[in-house]
Amino acid sequence: MSVLITGATGLVGNTLVAQCRNAGISVKYLTRSADQLRSEAGMEGFLWDPGKGTIDPACFEGVRWIVNLAGAPIAKRWTPTYKKAILQSRVQSLNTLYKGLEALGNHTVEHLVSASAIGIYPDSRTAFYSEGETSLDSGFLGETVQAWETAAFRFRELSVAVAALRIGLVLAKDGGALPQLARPVRFFAGAPLGSGKQWQSWIHVQDLADMFLRALEDRWEGPYNAVAPNPVTQKKLIRETASVLDRPLWLPPVPGAFLRLVLGEMAQVVLASQRVSSEKAQMEGFTFRYANLRPALEDLLGSGS
Repeated sequence: MSVLITGATGLVGNTLVAQCRNAGISVKYLTRSADQLRSEAGMEGFLWDPGKGTIDPACFEGVRWIVNLAGAPIAKRWTPTYKKAILQSRVQSLNTLYKGLEALGNHTVEHLVSASAIGIYPDSRTAFYSEGETSLDSGFLGETVQAWETAAFRFRELSVAVAALRIGLVLAKDGGALPQLARPVRFFAGAPLGSGKQWQSWIHVQDLADMFLRALEDRWEGPYNAVAPNPVTQKKLIRETASVLDRPLWLPPVPGAFLRLVLGEMAQVVLASQRVSSEKAQMEGFTFRYANLRPALEDLLGSGS
Protein backbone atom coordinates (compact mmCIF):
# COMPACT_ATOMS: atom_id res chain seq x y z
CA MET A 1 0.00 0.00 0.00
CA SER A 2 1.04 3.59 -0.53
CA VAL A 3 0.13 7.17 0.32
CA LEU A 4 -0.98 9.78 -2.21
CA ILE A 5 0.14 13.32 -1.31
CA THR A 6 -0.99 16.63 -2.75
CA GLY A 7 1.26 19.61 -2.13
CA ALA A 8 4.20 17.22 -1.81
CA THR A 9 6.76 19.80 -2.94
CA GLY A 10 5.68 22.43 -0.42
CA LEU A 11 7.09 23.29 2.99
CA VAL A 12 5.31 20.54 4.90
CA GLY A 13 5.07 18.15 1.95
CA ASN A 14 8.82 17.88 1.47
CA THR A 15 9.31 16.97 5.13
CA LEU A 16 6.43 14.50 5.11
CA VAL A 17 7.64 12.78 1.94
CA ALA A 18 11.07 12.25 3.52
CA GLN A 19 9.52 10.81 6.67
CA CYS A 20 7.23 8.48 4.72
CA ARG A 21 10.13 7.15 2.66
CA ASN A 22 12.24 6.68 5.78
CA ALA A 23 9.35 4.66 7.23
CA GLY A 24 9.23 2.47 4.11
CA ILE A 25 5.93 3.91 2.87
CA SER A 26 5.64 4.21 -0.91
CA VAL A 27 4.72 7.76 -1.98
CA LYS A 28 2.62 8.90 -4.91
CA TYR A 29 2.23 12.62 -5.49
CA LEU A 30 0.19 14.92 -7.70
CA THR A 31 1.57 17.82 -9.72
CA ARG A 32 0.28 20.17 -12.41
CA SER A 33 3.65 20.28 -14.16
CA ALA A 34 4.94 17.49 -16.38
CA ASP A 35 8.45 18.76 -15.61
CA GLN A 36 8.00 17.67 -11.99
CA LEU A 37 7.03 14.10 -12.80
CA ARG A 38 9.46 11.45 -11.73
CA SER A 39 9.35 7.75 -11.10
CA GLU A 40 11.83 5.96 -8.89
CA ALA A 41 11.81 3.32 -6.18
CA GLY A 42 9.21 4.35 -3.62
CA MET A 43 8.24 7.61 -5.38
CA GLU A 44 5.98 8.28 -8.38
CA GLY A 45 4.31 11.41 -9.71
CA PHE A 46 0.99 11.89 -11.52
CA LEU A 47 -0.64 14.83 -13.28
CA TRP A 48 -3.73 16.71 -12.16
CA ASP A 49 -5.26 20.14 -12.60
CA PRO A 50 -7.68 21.07 -9.80
CA GLY A 51 -8.68 24.25 -11.63
CA LYS A 52 -10.01 22.12 -14.48
CA GLY A 53 -11.07 19.21 -12.28
CA THR A 54 -8.81 16.70 -14.07
CA ILE A 55 -6.76 13.95 -12.45
CA ASP A 56 -4.91 10.84 -13.63
CA PRO A 57 -6.95 7.94 -12.14
CA ALA A 58 -3.81 5.79 -12.02
CA CYS A 59 -2.70 7.85 -9.02
CA PHE A 60 -5.20 5.98 -6.82
CA GLU A 61 -3.99 2.46 -7.68
CA GLY A 62 -2.89 0.65 -4.53
CA VAL A 63 -3.33 3.78 -2.41
CA ARG A 64 -4.43 3.27 1.18
CA TRP A 65 -4.02 6.83 2.44
CA ILE A 66 -4.35 10.35 1.04
CA VAL A 67 -2.70 13.44 2.53
CA ASN A 68 -4.04 16.73 1.20
CA LEU A 69 -1.70 19.72 1.57
CA ALA A 70 -2.72 21.64 -1.55
CA GLY A 71 -3.62 25.32 -1.33
CA ALA A 72 -2.40 28.74 -2.41
CA PRO A 73 -0.19 30.48 0.21
CA ILE A 74 -1.98 33.00 2.39
CA ALA A 75 1.12 35.18 2.91
CA LYS A 76 0.41 37.32 -0.11
CA ARG A 77 -1.63 40.52 -0.38
CA TRP A 78 -5.33 39.66 -0.29
CA THR A 79 -6.73 41.32 -3.36
CA PRO A 80 -10.28 40.21 -4.21
CA THR A 81 -8.82 38.03 -6.96
CA TYR A 82 -6.26 36.41 -4.68
CA LYS A 83 -8.78 35.79 -1.93
CA LYS A 84 -10.81 33.85 -4.47
CA ALA A 85 -7.66 31.85 -5.37
CA ILE A 86 -6.99 31.04 -1.70
CA LEU A 87 -10.47 29.60 -1.27
CA GLN A 88 -10.79 27.88 -4.63
CA SER A 89 -7.35 26.25 -4.49
CA ARG A 90 -8.34 24.46 -1.30
CA VAL A 91 -11.86 23.42 -2.20
CA GLN A 92 -11.13 22.54 -5.84
CA SER A 93 -8.22 20.31 -4.84
CA LEU A 94 -10.42 18.24 -2.56
CA ASN A 95 -13.30 18.22 -5.03
CA THR A 96 -10.99 16.93 -7.77
CA LEU A 97 -9.74 14.14 -5.51
CA TYR A 98 -13.32 13.31 -4.54
CA LYS A 99 -14.61 13.11 -8.11
CA GLY A 100 -11.61 11.06 -9.22
CA LEU A 101 -12.12 8.56 -6.40
CA GLU A 102 -15.88 8.47 -6.89
CA ALA A 103 -15.45 7.67 -10.58
CA LEU A 104 -13.44 4.55 -9.74
CA GLY A 105 -16.31 2.90 -7.91
CA ASN A 106 -14.21 0.36 -6.04
CA HIS A 107 -11.11 1.84 -4.44
CA THR A 108 -8.56 0.94 -1.77
CA VAL A 109 -8.41 4.33 -0.02
CA GLU A 110 -9.21 4.02 3.68
CA HIS A 111 -8.23 7.37 5.13
CA LEU A 112 -7.82 11.04 4.18
CA VAL A 113 -5.86 13.46 6.34
CA SER A 114 -6.32 17.02 5.13
CA ALA A 115 -4.61 20.22 6.11
CA SER A 116 -6.81 22.81 7.77
CA ALA A 117 -6.01 25.89 9.85
CA ILE A 118 -6.54 27.45 13.27
CA GLY A 119 -7.94 30.46 11.42
CA ILE A 120 -11.29 28.75 11.95
CA TYR A 121 -11.23 30.10 15.53
CA PRO A 122 -12.19 33.70 16.36
CA ASP A 123 -9.62 36.34 17.27
CA SER A 124 -9.36 36.37 21.09
CA ARG A 125 -6.70 37.12 23.70
CA THR A 126 -8.58 35.25 26.45
CA ALA A 127 -10.11 32.13 24.89
CA PHE A 128 -8.27 28.78 24.86
CA TYR A 129 -9.60 26.89 21.87
CA SER A 130 -10.15 23.15 21.58
CA GLU A 131 -11.61 21.25 18.66
CA GLY A 132 -15.07 21.30 20.21
CA GLU A 133 -15.32 25.08 19.93
CA THR A 134 -18.63 26.07 18.36
CA SER A 135 -17.94 29.80 18.02
CA LEU A 136 -16.19 30.07 14.65
CA ASP A 137 -14.52 33.02 12.95
CA SER A 138 -16.89 34.88 10.64
CA GLY A 139 -14.18 36.60 8.58
CA PHE A 140 -12.48 35.51 5.39
CA LEU A 141 -10.11 33.01 7.01
CA GLY A 142 -12.83 31.43 9.12
CA GLU A 143 -15.17 31.04 6.17
CA THR A 144 -12.34 29.63 4.04
CA VAL A 145 -11.39 27.02 6.62
CA GLN A 146 -14.99 25.97 7.13
CA ALA A 147 -15.42 25.44 3.38
CA TRP A 148 -12.10 23.57 3.30
CA GLU A 149 -13.14 21.18 6.06
CA THR A 150 -16.60 20.67 4.56
CA ALA A 151 -14.96 19.53 1.32
CA ALA A 152 -12.67 17.18 3.26
CA PHE A 153 -15.33 15.55 5.44
CA ARG A 154 -17.42 14.89 2.34
CA PHE A 155 -15.08 11.93 1.67
CA ARG A 156 -16.95 10.04 4.38
CA GLU A 157 -19.64 9.52 1.71
CA LEU A 158 -17.08 7.33 -0.10
CA SER A 159 -16.44 5.24 3.04
CA VAL A 160 -13.16 7.06 3.70
CA ALA A 161 -12.26 8.06 7.27
CA VAL A 162 -11.29 11.74 7.50
CA ALA A 163 -9.10 13.80 9.82
CA ALA A 164 -8.45 17.54 9.47
CA LEU A 165 -5.31 18.95 11.07
CA ARG A 166 -5.88 22.59 12.02
CA ILE A 167 -2.39 23.97 11.55
CA GLY A 168 -0.94 26.91 13.44
CA LEU A 169 2.14 29.00 12.65
CA VAL A 170 4.60 26.56 11.05
CA LEU A 171 8.22 27.14 12.06
CA ALA A 172 10.78 25.94 9.52
CA LYS A 173 14.32 26.85 8.58
CA ASP A 174 13.94 27.54 4.89
CA GLY A 175 10.32 28.56 4.42
CA GLY A 176 7.15 29.76 6.02
CA ALA A 177 6.95 32.66 8.45
CA LEU A 178 10.10 32.17 10.54
CA PRO A 179 12.68 33.41 8.00
CA GLN A 180 10.52 36.50 7.42
CA LEU A 181 10.29 37.17 11.16
CA ALA A 182 13.98 36.49 11.75
CA ARG A 183 15.36 38.62 8.90
CA PRO A 184 14.80 42.04 10.48
CA VAL A 185 16.01 40.69 13.82
CA ARG A 186 19.29 39.57 12.22
CA PHE A 187 19.77 43.11 10.91
CA PHE A 188 19.07 44.73 14.30
CA ALA A 189 15.63 45.92 13.19
CA GLY A 190 13.35 43.42 14.90
CA ALA A 191 10.24 44.50 16.77
CA PRO A 192 6.95 42.97 17.95
CA LEU A 193 4.08 43.27 15.48
CA GLY A 194 1.02 45.13 16.66
CA SER A 195 0.55 45.12 20.43
CA GLY A 196 2.63 41.96 20.73
CA LYS A 197 0.01 40.58 23.11
CA GLN A 198 -1.71 38.41 20.51
CA TRP A 199 -1.29 34.67 20.96
CA GLN A 200 0.70 32.69 18.38
CA SER A 201 -0.01 28.97 18.35
CA TRP A 202 3.00 27.50 16.56
CA ILE A 203 4.43 24.11 15.55
CA HIS A 204 7.84 22.92 14.35
CA VAL A 205 7.66 21.55 10.81
CA GLN A 206 9.11 18.20 11.91
CA ASP A 207 6.39 17.79 14.52
CA LEU A 208 3.75 18.71 11.95
CA ALA A 209 4.99 16.08 9.49
CA ASP A 210 5.14 13.57 12.35
CA MET A 211 1.54 14.40 13.22
CA PHE A 212 0.32 13.81 9.67
CA LEU A 213 2.03 10.43 9.63
CA ARG A 214 0.71 9.51 13.07
CA ALA A 215 -2.82 10.53 12.05
CA LEU A 216 -2.60 8.12 9.11
CA GLU A 217 -1.10 5.21 11.00
CA ASP A 218 -3.50 5.48 13.95
CA ARG A 219 -6.56 6.40 11.85
CA TRP A 220 -7.43 9.65 13.56
CA GLU A 221 -10.87 10.99 12.69
CA GLY A 222 -12.34 14.47 12.99
CA PRO A 223 -10.56 17.78 13.59
CA TYR A 224 -7.25 17.99 15.48
CA ASN A 225 -5.30 21.09 16.41
CA ALA A 226 -1.81 20.82 14.93
CA VAL A 227 -0.01 23.13 17.33
CA ALA A 228 2.66 22.74 20.00
CA PRO A 229 1.46 22.48 23.62
CA ASN A 230 2.83 25.89 24.63
CA PRO A 231 1.60 28.86 22.56
CA VAL A 232 3.35 32.19 23.13
CA THR A 233 2.57 35.84 22.60
CA GLN A 234 3.90 37.55 19.50
CA LYS A 235 6.19 39.63 21.73
CA LYS A 236 7.71 36.48 23.24
CA LEU A 237 8.17 34.93 19.80
CA ILE A 238 10.19 37.95 18.66
CA ARG A 239 12.13 38.15 21.93
CA GLU A 240 13.10 34.48 21.83
CA THR A 241 14.09 34.81 18.18
CA ALA A 242 16.33 37.76 19.07
CA SER A 243 17.83 35.85 21.99
CA VAL A 244 18.66 32.79 19.88
CA LEU A 245 20.19 35.05 17.21
CA ASP A 246 22.01 37.08 19.89
CA ARG A 247 20.52 40.36 18.70
CA PRO A 248 19.09 43.26 20.73
CA LEU A 249 15.52 44.43 20.45
CA TRP A 250 15.43 48.19 20.71
CA LEU A 251 12.68 49.32 18.32
CA PRO A 252 9.12 49.94 19.53
CA PRO A 253 6.31 47.62 18.37
CA VAL A 254 5.14 48.06 14.78
CA PRO A 255 1.65 49.62 15.05
CA GLY A 256 -1.23 47.47 13.86
CA ALA A 257 -2.59 50.42 11.87
CA PHE A 258 0.66 50.61 9.93
CA LEU A 259 0.59 46.88 9.20
CA ARG A 260 -2.98 47.15 7.94
CA LEU A 261 -1.95 50.04 5.71
CA VAL A 262 0.98 48.09 4.25
CA LEU A 263 -0.51 44.58 4.16
CA GLY A 264 -4.19 45.34 3.82
CA GLU A 265 -6.61 42.69 5.05
CA MET A 266 -3.76 40.15 5.14
CA ALA A 267 -2.47 41.88 8.31
CA GLN A 268 -5.01 39.68 10.10
CA VAL A 269 -2.55 36.78 9.73
CA VAL A 270 -0.04 38.43 12.10
CA LEU A 271 -2.43 40.48 14.25
CA ALA A 272 -5.10 37.87 15.05
CA SER A 273 -4.82 36.10 18.40
CA GLN A 274 -5.60 32.39 18.68
CA ARG A 275 -4.50 30.43 21.75
CA VAL A 276 -5.11 26.83 20.76
CA SER A 277 -4.91 23.56 22.68
CA SER A 278 -3.05 20.45 21.48
CA GLU A 279 -4.57 18.23 24.17
CA LYS A 280 -6.61 16.08 21.77
CA ALA A 281 -3.52 15.02 19.79
CA GLN A 282 -1.63 14.38 23.02
CA MET A 283 -4.49 12.22 24.31
CA GLU A 284 -3.98 10.09 21.19
CA GLY A 285 -0.42 9.50 22.41
CA PHE A 286 1.30 12.00 20.14
CA THR A 287 4.59 13.26 21.58
CA PHE A 288 6.12 16.52 20.41
CA ARG A 289 9.83 16.73 19.67
CA TYR A 290 9.56 20.47 20.24
CA ALA A 291 6.96 21.26 22.88
CA ASN A 292 8.56 24.59 23.82
CA LEU A 293 9.53 27.53 21.64
CA ARG A 294 13.17 27.99 22.67
CA PRO A 295 14.39 24.50 21.63
CA ALA A 296 12.46 24.80 18.36
CA LEU A 297 14.11 28.12 17.53
CA GLU A 298 17.53 26.83 18.53
CA ASP A 299 17.08 23.90 16.16
CA LEU A 300 16.00 26.14 13.28
CA LEU A 301 18.06 29.29 13.86
CA GLY A 302 20.99 28.15 16.00
CA SER A 303 24.57 28.30 14.78
CA GLY A 304 24.59 24.60 13.93
CA SER A 305 21.41 24.76 11.85
